[in-house]
Amino acid sequence: MQVRLTGYELERGRYAAMARQGPRIRRSMKPLNVGILGAGGIAHKLHLPELQAVAGVQVTCLAGRKEHRLRRLAERFGVPRWTQDYHALLSDPSIDAVCIATPHPQHVPMGIEALAAGKHVLMQKPLCANLAEADAFVEAAERSGRTVFCLPHFGPHVFALRDLVREGAIGRVSGGHARVSHGGPEVYYAEVRDAFGEEGGDLWFFDARRASVGALFDMGVYAVSLLVAVLGSAVRVCGLVRTVAKPTDLEDTATLILEMEGGGLATAETGWCDPARTFEFRAHGTAGKLTMPGTQGAGATRWNPGSSTREDVPPTPLAVDAAGYPAVTAHQHFIDCIRREVQPLLSNARTARHVTEILLAGLASSKDDRSVPVRSRLG
Repeated sequence: MQVRLTGYELERGRYAAMARQGPRIRRSMKPLNVGILGAGGIAHKLHLPELQAVAGVQVTCLAGRKEHRLRRLAERFGVPRWTQDYHALLSDPSIDAVCIATPHPQHVPMGIEALAAGKHVLMQKPLCANLAEADAFVEAAERSGRTVFCLPHFGPHVFALRDLVREGAIGRVSGGHARVSHGGPEVYYAEVRDAFGEEGGDLWFFDARRASVGALFDMGVYAVSLLVAVLGSAVRVCGLVRTVAKPTDLEDTATLILEMEGGGLATAETGWCDPARTFEFRAHGTAGKLTMPGTQGAGATRWNPGSSTREDVPPTPLAVDAAGYPAVTAHQHFIDCIRREVQPLLSNARTARHVTEILLAGLASSKDDRSVPVRSRLG
């Protein structure tokens, strides 16, 4: 199968039409068998529950290192087979697609091997922490002819904001901001331990020898990916990273300033030192601004200037209508792309590579106290 690299063609009404006919259409399709590489918390919390909810899909095999985790996941989610040899999963001709749900240093080697075995691939974020690996993955993805979906996944309001920016609804974009942060890996791993009946915990996130990168890649990937999804390519980065409170030599707090291709400036903030948790996005333009979450319960809000000549006239908030965009989970989106033989518009291999370059540029900027150019572009 040759997958067209034309993007996710179901953004608007065509996706809504298919969604309305979805059960009938999907029942007529051959079921897809999916395998998962990695038997950890993200497989338990995200991949298995979401895949179980997708019609015409069955998870038929798990691969991981720890037998007790494999057994528990297989029993809990009704997976018929598991193995501690991931090569055996990849060599199984009955498996059509795989989710790479391992720690990020293993993502690209396993992803390339999966593509070589003819599998469609859903890649856990972040893609990797090495630009040569990111380049190799893009090359393998485009050579393979398979659908490749790289998290993060974006909801309908991100697609709607992206189109508003591209249509000039807020004029020329002058600035943007995204922050995604939480309380740290130890908070996440408390729930993982509970899920598997474990005590203690291996917080490899804090080990520089195994993780190599910290909060900027773990959580900052969401903020940077969001800015890129809505505003487009970045061309230059200034960054500062610090270790504020966590027991690690890796960064637990980071702020990047991105020069966007259109000339605007955007900030991406992240960290592991925010137990109150934060998710926010803004885009500012010469004719208005966009915010997400929106005001008064809206998913996103477009703010039109009350006046361009009087400061005391308040702006007018308008809820952003995202009804015509795909309101689906990452795994439904992935399967729809496989069915349609397309690549995802936003969560694709080239975008993941661009985001990886931005994150690496942020680390280099902080280390060398200089701005760092970004060579890759999207589209």
